[in-house]
Amino acid sequence: MSFTPPLSSPPAFDALVPKFRAAEPFHHVVIDNFLSPEVANAVAGEFPAFDGPVWNEYNNAIEVKKACNHWDRFPRATYQLFRYLNSEQFVSEMSKLAGERLYADPGLHGGGWHSHATGGKLNMHLDYSIHPKTGLERRLNLIIYMQPGWKAEWGGALGFWRHEESKNAPGELAKQIPCLFNRAVIFDTSQNSWHGLPDPVACPPNQPRNSLAIYYLCEPRTSAAERGRALFAPSSEQANDPEVLELIKLRSQVQTSGAVYRQEDTHKK
Repeated sequence: MSFTPPLSSPPAFDALVPKFRAAEPFHHVVIDNFLSPEVANAVAGEFPAFDGPVWNEYNNAIEVKKACNHWDRFPRATYQLFRYLNSEQFVSEMSKLAGERLYADPGLHGGGWHSHATGGKLNMHLDYSIHPKTGLERRLNLIIYMQPGWKAEWGGALGFWRHEESKNAPGELAKQIPCLFNRAVIFDTSQNSWHGLPDPVACPPNQPRNSLAIYYLCEPRTSAAERGRALFAPSSEQANDPEVLELIKLRSQVQTSGAVYRQEDTHKK
């Protein structure tokens, strides 16, 4: 089986630049049928069972999901795809959207396989800004939806919120991007880019919301935030909950995040 090229059409992001930079509430573009059908189906078929042993689990009041970024656990099609998405050829195309040179993150920090089963969610958040190991600034996110047969009534749409400057918090929900198989979403994560899926997904147990995520970095700019971890926002129901607010505070700090964000949730709503 050939995986060259893995995309449905040759990468040529020059034409996407105007659309990307005109998008609201922050720079982004949505590309349907991103991967060739052969590659998309092969990669989708390689996702491990949700109850399998390969996953890291996040189960708390602000994020309920599983993830894996270990290259040695990726089967052939997935491995080859991540290899391509980290290649100089593809990164140079992504650099056109950013307007400056970008770098891949071979460690897939925060990326890799992501999966949300029934009840899975991810509160609105800003991603980390400065990579804790390379010191580079996180600039662009690429997410590819990988669950064939996903139905709109199951939810799972990625939401984009406007930034409320006075509160340093998400304001109005500006856009929702439905979870369609083989749809790619690329967005600038450095523009107060509040995003997430705070409403729990309602998919059947055997059809989780699967996706691939990979992030691209640049040299730190003077405008770069100093976040080394994601900054979450409470849902409207959690806004006055001291336990959730303390969890968010601890989750946002490099020194304390590891002690809280993978533990079992004992404060369910």
